[in-house]
Amino acid sequence: MTLDLVLKNARILLPQRGLVPGRIGVRAGRIAVIADEAEALDARETIDCEGRVVLPGVIDPHVHFGFGSPETDFETESRNAALGGTTSVLSFHRSKDIRDSFAEAHDRAVSQSCIDFGFHFGLTSHLHVETLREISEKFGVSSYKLYMMYKGAAGLAKGFTDIDDGLLYAALREAAAIPGAVLGVHCENVEVIPLLRDPLRAAGRDDLKAWNEQSPDFLEAENVHRVCYFAGKTGATVNIVHLSSKEALDEVRRHRRTPGRPPIHVETCPHYLFLNDESPAGPYAKVNPPVRGQADVEAMWEGVLDGSVTTIGSDHVPRKRSTKDKDIWSASNGFPGTGMILPILLHEGYHRRGVPLERLMQVASGNAAQSYNMPSKGGIEVGKDADLVVVDLDLEKTVDAAVLESYADYSPYEGMTLKGWPVRTLVRGRTVALDGKITEDARREPGGRYLRRL
Repeated sequence: MTLDLVLKNARILLPQRGLVPGRIGVRAGRIAVIADEAEALDARETIDCEGRVVLPGVIDPHVHFGFGSPETDFETESRNAALGGTTSVLSFHRSKDIRDSFAEAHDRAVSQSCIDFGFHFGLTSHLHVETLREISEKFGVSSYKLYMMYKGAAGLAKGFTDIDDGLLYAALREAAAIPGAVLGVHCENVEVIPLLRDPLRAAGRDDLKAWNEQSPDFLEAENVHRVCYFAGKTGATVNIVHLSSKEALDEVRRHRRTPGRPPIHVETCPHYLFLNDESPAGPYAKVNPPVRGQADVEAMWEGVLDGSVTTIGSDHVPRKRSTKDKDIWSASNGFPGTGMILPILLHEGYHRRGVPLERLMQVASGNAAQSYNMPSKGGIEVGKDADLVVVDLDLEKTVDAAVLESYADYSPYEGMTLKGWPVRTLVRGRTVALDGKITEDARREPGGRYLRRL
């Protein structure tokens, strides 16, 4: 058998085996053989990894492509992702009626993305719930998100009139009836936030810690309890997205101890593993839920190590620096990050904390593939897609937004020197990023594929 591609002189991260010297053979975009280094493999192209580590491509299950430049985000942000070793993303799509809007979003992404992609549906109305099975089956989408922080006045400001506990319960009940479906929920009690925020603003506070204090951990934990409790009553599988605090994670652990209840997934983000509320990034690190104190950073790493945290998602939002150059109350929420997941996990997790690569890649790739029904993704195994990242664990680079390809022209990690970076990213056996640059081939023909998951 003649292969399309062989990666040789590699240290390959294999399931249940750790780093193993060897070769990977690729045919028709899939891993066809994993062999010892001494075994000769015939291929049209050979890549010498020079002893570097080969990891499965990162799966980022939480990006907001379209929130920066709606017409071009899938081009710029997929490139940003690929530079950092992210080979698949799940982005959020929401509109008044998803039946009418999805095709255009899908076609634009197919024409622009250099990595593989899927969608979650944002549920903001009873129409979305009533049509959930229809749109799920028609478009192959098995995961959704409901925004508890857009209840009441906060929702009205965004044009959302239906978001309340009734919509939450209805969405959980409907998701429970769709095999394999997962409902993600943004958990913050937005009704209490103004009582805490207004005195801080009146006192003249304008710092990142004040943003944490206006939406403290117990407001996240209270919403987590509500979601998990309703999920248990309806039989729905839920995902607590971008979880940020020890108190909220402990609430999940408590609910998980209930015998026979459906699964509760937990996603945290690289910024909750790396930044705290004293970060010099200031408004550039403003996000919901807020970055917390260092004790919560430690708790998130504990969750990664003990399995309480299921996945890592970036919550990538590619807006411009100008939307951040304001006081903490007026600056926009969110920041870019999909291309930073792997560098942060390698620097902070592998090098500084000694977290095994197997554990890091389980939460950065394998679990997302399993939770979101992507059986061809998430690991280096024969038959899976050849989504591979060649990593130089000793390479040190300083984060520079100017070379990250994003529509966003800043990074909350800008100026930080991190150890451990991708040097080659392959999507289904095709090199899309090499030595910190997107290949000309990937620029001409992006080639990303849509991931139907239902």
